[in-house]
Amino acid sequence: MTTPATDDLVLPLPPNAPRVRPNAFTRWLGRTLLRLGGWRMVGEFPDIPKLVLIGAPHSSNWDGIWGLLVKMALGLDIKILGKDALFKVPVMAHFLHRLGVIPIDRSAAHGVVGQMTATIRDADRLWLGIAPEGTRRKVERWKTGFWKIAHGANVPVLPAYFHYPDKVIGIGPPFHLSDDMAADITRIRAWYRPWKGKNHDV
Repeated sequence: MTTPATDDLVLPLPPNAPRVRPNAFTRWLGRTLLRLGGWRMVGEFPDIPKLVLIGAPHSSNWDGIWGLLVKMALGLDIKILGKDALFKVPVMAHFLHRLGVIPIDRSAAHGVVGQMTATIRDADRLWLGIAPEGTRRKVERWKTGFWKIAHGANVPVLPAYFHYPDKVIGIGPPFHLSDDMAADITRIRAWYRPWKGKNHDV
């Protein structure tokens, strides 16, 4: 299944999307490598300052590479989660901060969901990226953390997909959540049904 493409390789960012400091070289590099890889983007980013962005199907390490190149090409500041232990080495901590990684203390009493819910609530702008499958293997059930964070912070879920047959990275419409977690996740997974990952679909 194909989707009409935009006129350019990547999508324009709306005013409220969080951005990194302008860097012409990294944007050029991201666009160049995406173009060499044959990828293009479709869809539209919503003009929303805070949301949880989910990416699926997540079936290969290549998903993270193409996703990072998109982030570079756009100059988009998407935060992802990482173990706080990784930040104990100053050089590594600097590198991870530059990549938009947020340190998470998994031993904290209020847990990862509580930490991220509070972080989003307190931020003026924050897009948090999560792989809802939680693994590159095909799974029957998604992990529920992304829903709990978005619901707790009262922000929408923005679906992004990797469709390898056509080399398309797509952005869908934001999902505004109800109080029924199971119904919301079923609805979102149904939306993903047409898209095929590198090694499996949703």
